[in-house]
Amino acid sequence: MEENAGTKVFIAEDSAEVRRYIVDLVEEVEGARVVGEAESAEAAVAGIMRTEPDCVVLDFQLAGGTGLDVLRAVHPRAPQITFIVLTNFANPQYQRACVAAGARCFFDKSSEFTRVRDVIAGLEPLPN
Repeated sequence: MEENAGTKVFIAEDSAEVRRYIVDLVEEVEGARVVGEAESAEAAVAGIMRTEPDCVVLDFQLAGGTGLDVLRAVHPRAPQITFIVLTNFANPQYQRACVAAGARCFFDKSSEFTRVRDVIAGLEPLPN
């Protein structure tokens, strides 16, 4: 088996504390690993394109932009990436916009945080 095999996850979240919690969730999934983190929309786009993750855990509200900005910039260029939006802004209009822009899942941080782990656990790593 290749040394870098496994599900690669990128985290785009403006809160360092929440990012740490998401890292902990990812580490609970056998074979999954965090390949990058960003707190701003601009850094998220650059980091996602550089690391080519299988999955992105994406906050809606980021420094200098939104998760929707990230989705619109990245999904057309890398449609194979699974995007999971995890937000405190769980309004139906944001959910519709994110799903339309390429998000696979849209979860409310206050009640669905651990569902992120379940989605990542069910992913198949992309072939290199």
